[in-house]
Amino acid sequence: MRKFPIFIMALGFSFNLFARESTLLDSGWRFKSGKITNAETVNFGDGDWQTVSIPHNWGWEEAQQGKDFYRGPGWYRRDLNIGAPQSGKRYFLRFEAASLVADVYLNGERLGQHRGAFGAFAFEITTNLSATGTNLLAVRASNQWEPDIAPLSGDFSVYGGIYRPVHLIVTGGENFTVTDHGSPGVAWLQTSVTKKQAVINVIAQISNGILRKQPLTLVASVFDAGGKLVTKSEQPIQLSPNVTAPYPLQVVVPNPHLWNGRLDPYLYQAVVELRSADGVVDSVGQPLGLRFYSVDPDKGFFLNGQPYHLHGVNRHQDRFNKGWAISEADMDEDIQLIKEMGCTVIRCAHYQHSDIFYSLCDRAGILVWAELPQVNEINASAEFAETSRNQLLDLIRQNINHPSIFAWSLFNELWPNKTDPHRLLQDLKIVANGEDPTRPTIAATSNNAMPQMNKIPDLLGWNIYPGWYSGWGSKDDFGNSLDSRRQDSRHGGFCVSEYGAGANVTQHEQNPKQPVTTSQWHPEEWQALVHETAWPAMKARPFVWGTFVWNMFDFAVSTRHEGGVPGRNDKGLVTYDRKTKKDAFYFYQANWSDEPMVYITSRRFTERTNAVTDVKIYSNMKEVELLLNGISQGKPSNGTNCVFIWENVTLRPGENQIAAKAERDGKKLSDSCVWTLK
Repeated sequence: MRKFPIFIMALGFSFNLFARESTLLDSGWRFKSGKITNAETVNFGDGDWQTVSIPHNWGWEEAQQGKDFYRGPGWYRRDLNIGAPQSGKRYFLRFEAASLVADVYLNGERLGQHRGAFGAFAFEITTNLSATGTNLLAVRASNQWEPDIAPLSGDFSVYGGIYRPVHLIVTGGENFTVTDHGSPGVAWLQTSVTKKQAVINVIAQISNGILRKQPLTLVASVFDAGGKLVTKSEQPIQLSPNVTAPYPLQVVVPNPHLWNGRLDPYLYQAVVELRSADGVVDSVGQPLGLRFYSVDPDKGFFLNGQPYHLHGVNRHQDRFNKGWAISEADMDEDIQLIKEMGCTVIRCAHYQHSDIFYSLCDRAGILVWAELPQVNEINASAEFAETSRNQLLDLIRQNINHPSIFAWSLFNELWPNKTDPHRLLQDLKIVANGEDPTRPTIAATSNNAMPQMNKIPDLLGWNIYPGWYSGWGSKDDFGNSLDSRRQDSRHGGFCVSEYGAGANVTQHEQNPKQPVTTSQWHPEEWQALVHETAWPAMKARPFVWGTFVWNMFDFAVSTRHEGGVPGRNDKGLVTYDRKTKKDAFYFYQANWSDEPMVYITSRRFTERTNAVTDVKIYSNMKEVELLLNGISQGKPSNGTNCVFIWENVTLRPGENQIAAKAERDGKKLSDSCVWTLK
């Protein structure tokens, strides 16, 4: 177990607040798959179980090979030797996520159950601890399909296991509650933010575990990035015994340094403390990014009063040979690749992602669409409605303080001829607006068969696939498809929440034609052409206030068998292992990034049979020169949307050296590859 005193850090300063302590329970776990009787009991024999560390999950091994995978229970056990419980202390277990249903036991006693694969949850264990300090923690995690838990279906695989970290948290008798949907217990609501002043309404959920009234002081402080106190507000409070209640406090930041997306993702440090006459009783500190934004149906997205186009990608959380049990380093690599491409926004599809990933977006200045796993269909039962409400509360309460999140999404692609979703979606919207009146709701649709459904959320996204799926038309129909959807949203504007095409980086075709989606042939060149057509069509229409490529990375779908790779959705701009950036990645980098770049496309199309070919280069430079075997082919002036094409270039038999050169502000760029003409 690794122990971490809770502390707050900003550039150049740190201070420890030892009122609570967090211990990471990553090692010492024993695991066995299957239905096992009495595995929660202390004396159960687990000597033959597999030793694992957390995060851990199952199912990805088969799914990424296109095979059925196990959906059922698995058991985890570990010793929890923390010494004799200290008087006046409270003890909690916090799980960042477990799929799909988790039942947690301590010393054979059931602490509770969490339903839903993506949110955090916590249980207090103070009265369950052994006086000896020796305890047995057991968890039954099951990813078996359940009729009351979204997603009921979807084009992605639902793995099982405790796939995000587990923490032991120790606090004093009074604390900012740990068990309120796994939240930090504190919400910083940005009620009014302008360039002159930020008014923040702080709501602290405070729990008193002591059998008497407690006179304390609630203090909310904001520090700048250098550690200097900017503002502070405090008030005396009286805690009733054995009650958890909300306590409001208002903080005003004059002339705020605004969080301004990729341009300037400035973060304050926000600290809320409970103080007694003896010092700090409990404290929660988090980064704070102050910003305001709006969507104009005619002019697009505005951040801090200025036009700010949202262009980016969708992301699934799984990774090759890991499934969902990914590390912070893995998430950081994803962010770096997304930043490299020039993205300003990410849609975290189709469920709640890790708090760490949202934090990385905060620091990178990348806006986030945060999503509820209502995919394809809902269930009409009261149990499904209750579980969905709890999943939404998990999502909002746990992540309400992330400045990167700009909207809470209610659903993705709900289809007609299934359970009527309207009443449930209205109820969920009311919950979202009540929990967080500072952010709009949003949803992604792919049909207008239930037009009123698309008008329930405050904002709307369209998943459209001209040039890929049958029924959507050719890639050249993209603009008409956008124009036809102008009036489907609540206020007349919308974003394109999904678009794209598949690509296998080992498959290539000169002058490609639209492939059959379900076929084994997904040439990389066709994906690039789809994106070359889609982006300018969206860019030319201000009412399309945001664009989200489907997808940033290839991901596993056990039921897919297409594109030459089983178990793969290959619409990613980067391969599943994050090793290869496809041509379309560089098309967007040329259009979205300010960093000078030049890239020769079809570079992996190394074995050629046609001597005459076009050469296409992506670059954000004004001029690019092509050299074939050292001989200049000139500098074309047709660099539309950062695409430069040299037509009818003739290759010689054998190896051909293809090179590109460009220069800007004295900085020289080049790229090269080799094509062999047989």
